[in-house]
Amino acid sequence: MPSALPDGVPAPDDGALPDAALVGAADRPLAFYLHVPFCRVRCGYCDFNTYTAPELGDVAGASIASYAQAAVSEVRLARRVLAGDPRPVETVFFGGGTPTMLPSADLVAMLHAVADEFGLAPRAEVTTEANPDSVTPESLRELREGGFTRLSFGMQSAVPHVLAVLDRTHDPERVPRAVEWAREAGFDEVSLDLIYGTPGESVDDWRTTLDAALACAPDHVSAYSLIVEEGTALARRVRRGELPMPSEDDLADKYALADAALRAAGLEWYEVSNWARREESRCRHNLLYWQGGDWWGVGPGAHSHVGGVRWWNVKHPAAYGRRLAEGLSPAHGRELLTGEERRTERVLLELRLRDGLPLDVLDEQGRYAVPEQVRRGLVTVIGQRLVLTERGRLLADGVVRDLLT
Repeated sequence: MPSALPDGVPAPDDGALPDAALVGAADRPLAFYLHVPFCRVRCGYCDFNTYTAPELGDVAGASIASYAQAAVSEVRLARRVLAGDPRPVETVFFGGGTPTMLPSADLVAMLHAVADEFGLAPRAEVTTEANPDSVTPESLRELREGGFTRLSFGMQSAVPHVLAVLDRTHDPERVPRAVEWAREAGFDEVSLDLIYGTPGESVDDWRTTLDAALACAPDHVSAYSLIVEEGTALARRVRRGELPMPSEDDLADKYALADAALRAAGLEWYEVSNWARREESRCRHNLLYWQGGDWWGVGPGAHSHVGGVRWWNVKHPAAYGRRLAEGLSPAHGRELLTGEERRTERVLLELRLRDGLPLDVLDEQGRYAVPEQVRRGLVTVIGQRLVLTERGRLLADGVVRDLLT
């Protein structure tokens, strides 16, 4: 959940959506994202809308003690805004921040609010992110018994000096224990999130991380290259010359190493940065984003999208809690996407998927560019879909750019 808010027009105080937003809704899945903005320590590379508890104090709706009730209030607001929408919720995702800084009972209460107001579809996917040092066997049992089906642990690296550069505070030895506790609690789907390309990380360091992750036998792995975001502590260190900027060649080598290691261990890629052991282990919530579904984002700075209307909440938790306490929508601004903007987003997102992009989504200029991308070995045409090759995954942003310009 990036910390900067985009431009847009003011959102109405009651959160009402244009009637057109729900046209055809029955044919689209509905999801909820619940943002929990608390972290024990703010990592130097992180550009998300997060805060340590002392930064926020005891303001109603912004403190750890009162946050869950504010989030529940927004879920109830969503039900009023979507009063005519009969869809049950297909996926629920708790992100942050560190959602598991809240008591498990609070996370379960937030989930139950979604279920009570909208209903959950059969076999709904319910995920929470977690840091390995923010869970216990007891808290994981409470989450599983409360309806959570999937855990995503922020492992990032297994190498202490790499974790130190990232300002991650967990002990690498904690990761396998947390995964074991999750299995004992009854979680059948466990994911590990990794970051590669940290300044000072060698290829051997990255191989150590991959080996440690695979030793946990995860069902899913996300591996993202480090991005040095402006405004972060890491960016300031790079700018001062204390740390080198990640090298594109180094990132490419480490991506290739990850893909080979994960595939050898039985995990197949289904999105450029995501691998799953079986089809049911794919993150259905993220697939919903990538395939243009509808979702309501709960929490400060959270973004939502329903039927071509995108909106975002006020950024600061205190302002978020205050607006809900006053009976107002926390939405700050919104935009109505044009047909061309939605088509462009389909190219940006769906081409990253293993299933590829339908060729008829491309405009005439984009279709004209396809043969050259095939000649360069970056894409292949399978039936009526355009699919990235292994080399194309390394250059996915460039392929998208060529198809759109």
